[in-house]
Amino acid sequence: MVAIPKPVPMTPQEYLDWEEKQPIKYEYMNGQVFAMTGGTIPHNEVSLNLATALKTHLRGKGCKVLMADVKVGVSEEGPFYYPDVMVTCDERDRRATKVIYHPCLVVEVLSPGTEAFNRGKKFKNYRNISTLKEYVLIDAREMTVECFRPNENGVWEIYNYGEGDEVTLTSVDFSFPIEMLYEDVVLEEVEE
Repeated sequence: MVAIPKPVPMTPQEYLDWEEKQPIKYEYMNGQVFAMTGGTIPHNEVSLNLATALKTHLRGKGCKVLMADVKVGVSEEGPFYYPDVMVTCDERDRRATKVIYHPCLVVEVLSPGTEAFNRGKKFKNYRNISTLKEYVLIDAREMTVECFRPNENGVWEIYNYGEGDEVTLTSVDFSFPIEMLYEDVVLEEVEE
C-alpha cells in the first residue's frame, strides 16, 4: 500500500464518496487513504482457487463469496479494506452493493510488501468485527496456510497447515486439501 498525500484527513463518508470516483482502489484507516498496489499472478491464482471452491461449497446456502474488488468495513467509521477473499452469510449484507460489514471469513494472500501489515494492524482491526469467525493468511510463495479463530473465551488461536494437510475452515464448514489452493500455481521464489 502507498499513502496518498492529503493535507487534511478524510472522514469515512468523504473517503467513501471520493474513492467511488477513483480509477484505482484505496483502503482507508484513521482518516488516511492508501493506494492498493497490484498483486502477482500466484497471488491472484491462489485467491481465485479459494473463491471458486468456496462459491461451489456455499451455493444455495445464503452466503456471498466475494473477492478483491469488494470493500469490508470494520465499522461504518472504518477502517475499510479490500481483502483477497471474504464470505458473509449475514442477512444484513444481503443487499449490500458497496461495503460488507458482517463477514464470517476474511482471507488475505500474503506478499512481501503487505505481510507485516496483514499480520499486525489489519488483523487487530479485523478482530473488531463481531461476526468474524475466521481470519486466514495464505502464503503465495510456499504451501502454508494460517487460520486464526477465536476460542470459547474470545482468544484468537492459530491453526497452521502445510503440504499434505487438510485445511479446515470452521466458519463455513469446509475442508479441502491444501494442494487445492495451489493448483496450477507457480510459487514465487522465497528470498533467503
